Amino acid sequence: MQTWHVVVLGLIEGATEFIPVSSTGHILLVGHFLGFHSPGKSFEVLIQLGAILAILSVYAAKLIRLLIDLPSDPRTRRFVLGILVAFLPAAVIGAIMHGAIKLLFDFPIVICIALILGGIVLLWVDRLELKPVYRDVMDYPLKTSLAIGICQCAAMIPGVSRSGSTIVGAMLLGADKRSAAEFSFFLAMPTMAGAFAYDLFKNWKVLDTSDVAMIALGFAVSFVAALVVVRFLLDYVSRHGFALFGWWRIIVGGIGLGALLVLG
Repeated sequence: MQTWHVVVLGLIEGATEFIPVSSTGHILLVGHFLGFHSPGKSFEVLIQLGAILAILSVYAAKLIRLLIDLPSDPRTRRFVLGILVAFLPAAVIGAIMHGAIKLLFDFPIVICIALILGGIVLLWVDRLELKPVYRDVMDYPLKTSLAIGICQCAAMIPGVSRSGSTIVGAMLLGADKRSAAEFSFFLAMPTMAGAFAYDLFKNWKVLDTSDVAMIALGFAVSFVAALVVVRFLLDYVSRHGFALFGWWRIIVGGIGLGALLVLG
């Protein structure tokens, strides 16, 4: 692994993890065309630690407040339970189908098609005249949280996007754009931490010292990039929606398909 490869992939991970464009899809496509390979595709998952730390740092005050209010506030308990309920479908399916999911990482054409189709869905949902029922993530019913968690499972196909599937699901279930994006942030915390821990457990035997050093560099770069994105994303989507990300997915997926046809 060359250092500049790691820096580029870390930037891509951090910049795309919390926007609905599929960070994994972007990293795998770029890695494919750069000729970058990591043992068990572990690098692509493990550098997510940087993005996890970024979201934790941005929401540190709110997380502390939730912990303080948890014993006495029913609304807080429902919200925390909702996040855990939403996390469970991906946790169960991810553990059962881990090997099959990783096999899809080796098919860039699947990623390109998923990017394009996901972009079309995002543009469609963004243009719907939906009437939001929920404008605060604290008010989501448990059944809504569970349904969003089921939607998140679609992101196990690389290129679909974890944040994209949760945001689209939340909006179709009555959430406004800002709270849908924020719920995806909170759901990302256990989901990404679980994926990181599980992949580390599965692949630690094939990692050597140089791999660990490169992964550390990758997640440091992704931390900085994700920190910038998270601080500005909610205000952006509140004003402009998700059309930009939909078109970006279609363009990247189209370029990827063209490059695969030309270069193989």
